Amino acid sequence: RFQLCSFQSLAELEVLCNHLYEGTDLAQRMEAEKVLLELIDSPECLSQCQLLLEQGTMSYAQLLAATCLSKLVSRASPLPIEQRIDIRNYILNYVASQPKLAPFVIQALVQVIAKITKLGWFEVLKDQLIFRDIIADVKKFFNLFFFFFFFFIIGVMILSELTQEMNIVDYSRPSAKHRKIATSFRDTSLKDILMLACSLLKELLAKPLTLQDQRQQSLAMQLLKLVLNCLNFDFIGNSADESADDLCTVQIPTNWRTIFLEPETLDLFFDLYHSLPPMLSQLALSCLVQFASTRRSLFSNPERAKYLGNLIKGVKQILENPQGLSDPGNYHEFCRFLARLKTNYQLGELVMVKDYPEVIQLIANFTITSLQHWEFAPNSVHYLLILWQRMVASVPFVKTAEPHLLDTYAPEITKAYITSRLECVPVVIRDGLEDPLDDTATVFQQLEQLCTVSRCEYEKTCTLLVQLFDQNAQNYQKLLHSSSRNPLEITVQEGCLAWLVYFVGTFVGGRLTYTSTDEHDAMDGELSCRVFQLISLMDAQLPQCSNEKVELAILWFLDQFRKTYVGDQLQHTSKVNISPGIFICKNS
Repeated sequence: RFQLCSFQSLAELEVLCNHLYEGTDLAQRMEAEKVLLELIDSPECLSQCQLLLEQGTMSYAQLLAATCLSKLVSRASPLPIEQRIDIRNYILNYVASQPKLAPFVIQALVQVIAKITKLGWFEVLKDQLIFRDIIADVKKFFNLFFFFFFFFIIGVMILSELTQEMNIVDYSRPSAKHRKIATSFRDTSLKDILMLACSLLKELLAKPLTLQDQRQQSLAMQLLKLVLNCLNFDFIGNSADESADDLCTVQIPTNWRTIFLEPETLDLFFDLYHSLPPMLSQLALSCLVQFASTRRSLFSNPERAKYLGNLIKGVKQILENPQGLSDPGNYHEFCRFLARLKTNYQLGELVMVKDYPEVIQLIANFTITSLQHWEFAPNSVHYLLILWQRMVASVPFVKTAEPHLLDTYAPEITKAYITSRLECVPVVIRDGLEDPLDDTATVFQQLEQLCTVSRCEYEKTCTLLVQLFDQNAQNYQKLLHSSSRNPLEITVQEGCLAWLVYFVGTFVGGRLTYTSTDEHDAMDGELSCRVFQLISLMDAQLPQCSNEKVELAILWFLDQFRKTYVGDQLQHTSKVNISPGIFICKNS
């Protein structure tokens, strides 16, 4: 234990902690922060930290001690190696002897252990890589306190935090050093940690799970977080951009193949999803997202087909028992899971899976239901549309004789999206909800994805859109010429027309030269004609009335129409006839 002497009284330190973490007076908080920053640089810092940990009466005092220790061990000029070992051992003994510590204090102290271990990963004392002993120490922790959940949880938290810390790039230090440490940790320890976590999860699942038992839930949560941290590790140092979530491939090391080839590994996490409450089952799904993203080259062709078959089997089980998907967290992770499947596997591989016809039908029904409930987890729809967009885009490249069935289900997806957006308009206006049309970035993103899906069996899409456009335009015209002129009904019709114009612009803009036909161009003409008629109708109402949403939608349509049929780069073989006589455009 490190030696101590008193710098400030415990009461003074706790007052400062109270001002820092709970104070409402800005001046007091700034003064407390200033004094405590000076404390970190003081020779008495260690003594004050131990004073707060051992005699402090409030959790914030212990949190401050952990924060100071974290900054102290992270300084550019490190403490002597013996002192860092003492600090690490002291914290291990302290958390083991204080089962009533607040969770955020335990987390902060575990972070200190992780930082000490990472920064001293290559340091040697008496011919030993002394800081790597932490993993062996944690395993002894498990063996020594096998029947005590608290110690198990602490041990798992240490491994989880260490795995996460090894993955964090500290830009104040040389990146080459970070990569060297992370690579060494990956090669020497990470596989063992993952195998240990999976083994403990199997043991936990083998016992009767009591959902009301907070200890079991806490242990399951920490183990799932540990597995997720292992699978999220930056294996090759490419620091993947989190904003490109749907493009991620997990670069699993080759020597991990045996873990992934065992069907029991995937079965474990599907079983955990079905067995755990929503707060924990979504972590199991997050792990499955990473399993579905495993790099293709890890497997041979037969192994990849078998692995994909196990993933699809799990998808089928979830969709056949969808109760857990009513939780927004589970629903979001499952949508990510579906999107990753198509990102990592080709349509030709998916159709060869035994259960493909049943699963694609289940996924289609799930997507349609999700689109109809537009107010539920709207941020997750993005992943479902990505799935269908990429499935449809892959159709021209499928060489197998097995039916992909997308010509059956893609039009239904398009129809569900269109009708659900029209149905949401009166609800939004009547209840004063946030209008999805106001979030133009999301609207344009989803429309871009939908345009690819809509081009599958395009005749069905156009027939539906013409029918809906004529119906809504006629109702709008009647309302405008009605003597009563109900403003609410007019606003509803204008909202529907705004959506319909966006759809027309999207579908016209989605024309591809190598797949389009004269019949498709004629359909584009039918759709475009109706928008130009609407423009004439809207112009006739100026300046008495106008609708910003409809006008923005029309501008979107005109831009898409220009790019497709008017631009300088237009293919001379394309033609579009817009009738009856309002606007005629031909290039031949």
